[in-house]
Amino acid sequence: MTPPRALPQGMTCYKTTTHFTRDNVPKSLLASHSVKAGVWGLLRVARGRIRYCVDGNPPSSEIVHGGQSAVIAPETLHHVEFIDVEGAFFIEFYRS
Repeated sequence: MTPPRALPQGMTCYKTTTHFTRDNVPKSLLASHSVKAGVWGLLRVARGRIRYCVDGNPPSSEIVHGGQSAVIAPETLHHVEFIDVEGAFFIEFYRS
């Protein structure tokens, strides 16, 4: 499954996480998980490179560089992987 490239129109950000690094990332984000129905996520990489992995059939992944983002669709199993030691990211959550 190829991740969507943009959030649907009409979405509003209602929550933003703290910046996560290797030192403080919740282990649950490194394992397969999903956001709930009706909620979209936007993975924003602050620095370094993060691999965003969609755990579908077939699986897919993309490398997201500092200053870039990846869209997380509702109910899509996924996880993240740090590529660089200095990697940092945060997640914005959107709903209509």
